[in-house]
Amino acid sequence: MATINKHTSKAGKMTYRVRIQLKGYPVQSATFTRLTDAKKWAASTESAIREGRHFKTAEAKKHTLAEAIDKYLDNVLPQQFTSHEQRTRRPILAWWRDTLGCYVLADLTSAQFAEARDLLVKKPSRKGQTLSPDTIKRYFLTIKAVLKTCVVDWAWLEKSPLDDSRVKLPSLPEGRVRFLEDDERERLLKACKESEQEWLYLAVILAISTGMRQGELLNLHWKEPKTPPKETAWGVIHLDKQAIVLHNTKNGEKRRVPLTSLAYQLLKQHAKIRRLDTTLVFPSPKNPQKPISFKRSWMTALKKADIDDFRWHDLRHCTASYLIMNGASLVETAEVLGHKDLQMTQRYAHLSDGHVSSVVESMNAKMFGEQ
Repeated sequence: MATINKHTSKAGKMTYRVRIQLKGYPVQSATFTRLTDAKKWAASTESAIREGRHFKTAEAKKHTLAEAIDKYLDNVLPQQFTSHEQRTRRPILAWWRDTLGCYVLADLTSAQFAEARDLLVKKPSRKGQTLSPDTIKRYFLTIKAVLKTCVVDWAWLEKSPLDDSRVKLPSLPEGRVRFLEDDERERLLKACKESEQEWLYLAVILAISTGMRQGELLNLHWKEPKTPPKETAWGVIHLDKQAIVLHNTKNGEKRRVPLTSLAYQLLKQHAKIRRLDTTLVFPSPKNPQKPISFKRSWMTALKKADIDDFRWHDLRHCTASYLIMNGASLVETAEVLGHKDLQMTQRYAHLSDGHVSSVVESMNAKMFGEQ
């Protein structure tokens, strides 16, 4: 049976000491700063003891999920992720800490994570709407990474309760795939070329040719800046190697982007008239140490080209779609776009149907001959 005693230190700090004594089992105890956490732990631990789940490995019984999250935040997050990704993951981990942090690792079950999933489904976002399935998936990928570290690196846990995939996540919506048809692309490039903003045409050609995100493109430099941006991706152009090297990218890894054809030729011309008071390729006319904004000229070009339902980010979809339709594999396309896994790239798979059919036909003809 569990008893909870309240203690107040000389400094006025209040703590709650939980003591669980069940016949035939060693006494279990823990101290918490919140009464709600103390009650949760008491109920969970009593239940785990009665069901034979509590007395597992020593390390799993010593550490709570909150401890694991705190250690992960201090030692793993800063080492493995960009500043942007750290800002994204910290509030997610704070939510997991508040929700399941009081439980020792040995007592965590897939059922508890299923309950947490149900809470996330009802949880409103900052805009007052419910979280999207994609966001809920991000919550689980983030906590899975913590649990995996507990297993692999710290030996705090023998097996993650999320390894068996018993927790079914909400179905993800199909990713948006909006790319320019040939006539749309011709109209848009013509409008960009005629734009009052002389760099817009080059920027759009670069975006389509390389698949770079807008932030990566706007933060391109002719050489490595003295103070590289910490909060966003940035890149350096190497004309001699016909490549761009991107740093601090969304997935936390460097990415090499080939420069070929028209994009390379336009950049060579642009380099001849570059500003000397900044390393930026597309500096703002008001502050050359900051990138320009193409928003107004971009919207004007879209209107002039009579193109609806198209965003700058969709230029990246154009890159992926054109690659797939020209015979690139999903793996090759993912490498160009900087996707860590194929799930994001999978949305373009249907565009390769014709290519796949020709590959299968070729294989059958070689194996069995013409019939």
